[in-house]
Amino acid sequence: MPRLENPGRRRVLQTSLLAGGLAASGALLSVRALATERAAVTMQLGWVPGGNQVGEVVAKRLGYYEQEGIDFKIQPGGPNIDGVAIVASGRGEVGQISSSPSVMLAVSEGLPVKCFAVGLQQHPYAFFSLKKAPIRSPQDMIGKRIGIQATGLVLLKALLAKHKITESQVNIVPIGADMMPLLSGRVDAVTGWQTNASALKALGADRVDLSLWDSGVRLYALPYYAHTNTLRNHPEVLQRFLRATARGWLYANKNRDQAVDLLLKDYPSLNHTDERASIDSLMGYAFNKESSTQGWGAMDPTVWQEQISLYAQLGQFRARAPRLEDVMTLDILQATKSSRLTV
Repeated sequence: MPRLENPGRRRVLQTSLLAGGLAASGALLSVRALATERAAVTMQLGWVPGGNQVGEVVAKRLGYYEQEGIDFKIQPGGPNIDGVAIVASGRGEVGQISSSPSVMLAVSEGLPVKCFAVGLQQHPYAFFSLKKAPIRSPQDMIGKRIGIQATGLVLLKALLAKHKITESQVNIVPIGADMMPLLSGRVDAVTGWQTNASALKALGADRVDLSLWDSGVRLYALPYYAHTNTLRNHPEVLQRFLRATARGWLYANKNRDQAVDLLLKDYPSLNHTDERASIDSLMGYAFNKESSTQGWGAMDPTVWQEQISLYAQLGQFRARAPRLEDVMTLDILQATKSSRLTV
C-alpha cells in the first residue's frame, strides 16, 4: 500500500529548483524523444511499485505503449524519494502519487505540476475497527483511540472537521503501518487502504470499515500528473500515454487472472493470492458510475474544489490556496475520451 506522501521534504527541493531556474526556464524533462515520432515516457512513482501498477504493467506487456509510439518505464519511489519534486525538476515525463492532496499541496508551494487523470475514482482510505468495538460512523470515534500514521493525520482532522467533532473528543495515537495496534487492543481503530488485501487479512472477518469517501471527505487516489510545460508543449505525448494506459486498465478489469499473472512477471516478489484478492477491490475503485460515462481515468472538478476548500479550511497551505485550474486539467481526458470508455 502506498503511504500518503509527506510534502515536508519538497520545500527544500523546491527552493533549489527555483534557484536553479529550472521551473521558470523550461530546462525541462529528460525529453529524450518528445519531439520525434517515438517518445520515451518515464512514470515516477512515490512508492515501491506493486499491484497499483497493474494497468501499466498490462499495457506494457501487451504492447499497448509500443503501439502508441511510447517507450515506457516505471521509476520506483520510496520513503526518501519525493516524486513530485523529481517531475517538477524535469526528470520524468509523468508522475503518479498515492493521493490527490499531494498535487494541490505541491502547486501551492510553487511547483509547476498539474494533474491530468486519476487511476481510482474514489480513494480507498478507511478506518478499520473490530466487531467487538465497532466504529461505523465518525460519531463513533468520540472517546475512542484512533491509531494514525503521521502522514494520515490531516485526513483524520478533515473527517472530524467535516462532522463538527473537535480533536479533543478523540484520543489520537501515533502508530506505524501495520494492524497490530488494533489486534493487541492498543487502539480502537487503525487506517489503511481497502485494496490492501495483504495487510487486511490479519483482521479477518471481524473487520469493520469506515470509508473516508463515504464519510464525506472525497479524495482521489493514484492521480497522474505532469510538468506544466509538458502539458502545454507536448499534449499529444500525454494523450498517447493515457490511451495506452487506459487500455491496460480496461484489459486488467476484464481479465483479472491474466492481469495478476502479468503483474507477477514484472514483480515476482508479490504474493499471487494477495494480489488476486486485491485486484477485485482495486477495480471497484477504478471503474464506477463515473467511468462508465466518462471513461477510465476521469475526474470531477467539483471534487477537486472540495479538496482545495477543505484543506484551506484546515490551514494546510503554507502560502496560498491554489486555484482549481492550476491543480488539474481536463484537456488530456477530453482528447482521449472515446478510447478510455469501458466497452
